[in-house]
Amino acid sequence: MAEDSELWDVICDGAFVPMKTIGELAVTVPKTRKEYNDVDRKAIEKNFRAKKILLCGIGPDEYNKISAYQSTKEIWDSLQTAHEETTQVKQSKIDMLTTEYELFRIKDDESIKDMHTRFTSIINELYSL
Repeated sequence: MAEDSELWDVICDGAFVPMKTIGELAVTVPKTRKEYNDVDRKAIEKNFRAKKILLCGIGPDEYNKISAYQSTKEIWDSLQTAHEETTQVKQSKIDMLTTEYELFRIKDDESIKDMHTRFTSIINELYSL
């Protein structure tokens, strides 16, 4: 359970970057890969694990939208923005699906199974809204 919380922290707060202090002015800079210790490697592994979880949970269309992002925070922020819905957007979707439901007809080249799948999809989307 603690690991889940740590992965969620990586998603919300951004990736862990191992740092070191150099010079008399105590300037902190990122460590090179050769300077990583076991603790750094485990923290970086959490970055990759969190990214993998996000990427495995989305479809190909959404993947294309976020594939350019490097960090889990960027991916999460993009997905969150894309899926935020205002009341007006939600009502528009309901209206569109209601019209689609009311005008529902079997297509000429459509099987009963395909028609049922399409109909169920409309109903489920309406129900979720």
